[in-house]
Amino acid sequence: MFNLFQTGGPLFMGILTLMLFIILALFFYYLYLIIKLEYKDLDQTLKRLSFLKTGGVIALVTGFLGQMVGLHYAFTAIEAAGDVSPSILAGGLKVSMIAPIYGLLIFLISYLLWTILYFSGTKIRD
Repeated sequence: MFNLFQTGGPLFMGILTLMLFIILALFFYYLYLIIKLEYKDLDQTLKRLSFLKTGGVIALVTGFLGQMVGLHYAFTAIEAAGDVSPSILAGGLKVSMIAPIYGLLIFLISYLLWTILYFSGTKIRD
C-alpha cells in the first residue's frame, strides 16, 4: 500500500489522504451529534452534511489534477527522449491512474458516509 502511495506521487497522494482524514473526522463529529441529539436544529445539521459530499468531490478533482500534472511531466520527458517503447508508455499511463483511483475511492466513501448520516438523521426526525 505504501508503495502505491509513493508511486502515485507523495504530494497529491498526501493531499488526498489528508482529505480522507478530514472527511472521516466530519463523519464522526456529525454522527456524534445525531446519536447524542446534541443539535439545535436537525434540518440545519442535515444541510451541513453536504460538507462530506463536497469533500469527496474535491478529492476526486484533486486526483484528476494529480494525473494531469503527472501526464504533463511524462509527456515532457517523452518529448525530450524522442522514441519511447509502447510498454514504457503503458507503464507510465498505469502509474498516472493511481491518484484518480484514490480520489474516486475517497469520493465514494464520502457519499456512502453522507448517505448513512442523512438517512439516520431523517429517521430520528420521523
